[in-house]
Amino acid sequence: MDTKDLLKKVRKIEIKTRRLSDHIFSGEYHTSFKGRGMTFSEVRQYQYGDDIRAIDWNVTARYNEAHVKVFEEERELTMMLMVDISGSESFGSKNQFKKDIVTEIAATMAFSATQNNDKIGLILFSDEIELYIPPKKGRSHVLRIIRELIEFQPKSHKTDIAQALKFLSGTQKKKAIVFVISDFMSQDYEQTLKIASKKHDITGIRVYDIREEKMPDLGMVSMLDAETGAIELINTGSKAVRMNYEKKYLDKVNYFKETFSKSGSGVVNTRVDESYVTKLLSYFKSR
Repeated sequence: MDTKDLLKKVRKIEIKTRRLSDHIFSGEYHTSFKGRGMTFSEVRQYQYGDDIRAIDWNVTARYNEAHVKVFEEERELTMMLMVDISGSESFGSKNQFKKDIVTEIAATMAFSATQNNDKIGLILFSDEIELYIPPKKGRSHVLRIIRELIEFQPKSHKTDIAQALKFLSGTQKKKAIVFVISDFMSQDYEQTLKIASKKHDITGIRVYDIREEKMPDLGMVSMLDAETGAIELINTGSKAVRMNYEKKYLDKVNYFKETFSKSGSGVVNTRVDESYVTKLLSYFKSR
């Protein structure tokens, strides 16, 4: 893609996603996340109407009188966008690839954070960390993130979500709002998610295509594995083969939902041909 085409594409995504973030998401984002970043301010005597959950029992025991912790809302938060750019993201059957929707979602979230004067950082991952952009503020920074989402070419086509979460925990020492955007065709990340979610407010956004859910009966077909590059001859006419495919697919989907829910992280599922706007708004309002 030459520079002119790239800039045109960046501008097109900016116009669409900025409008969404300006008119729809920034208010919901502020309501859902702004109050979550709280820093300790002081301890004072308990007053009628104070939340009893804020009682500092150590200080209360020391003075033999109820004291509560006072927190202040952090003026700025950090949003980390963790985006899966493995081979399976290039799949699409409805005139749009999964990675196109992933880019739009990431751009919308980034502009929403900008509206609240928050920092935005980016982690592009496959089974390794492909690119890390440290959190910064501003429109030009968001446009750089969009450019990378559009044109970055990964070295690997495989997926390792655990590796990406480990990197997040190692680089982000302060609490961040984290969106992991992927098709989650990966497993074995339960432990790293558990550790990361103790510090960060994490939401998994699963972007998928309707054609991935079931294998069609097309007889003997040569199929390419987008993540390994292997080509196999598959008998799609076999009911057992189709059922086995569906089971493996559902196992990964259920693993994603259960693992994120168990760790206290948020879960959003959006299909390529559905409105991600509706799905995200519904999620923000439910928090």
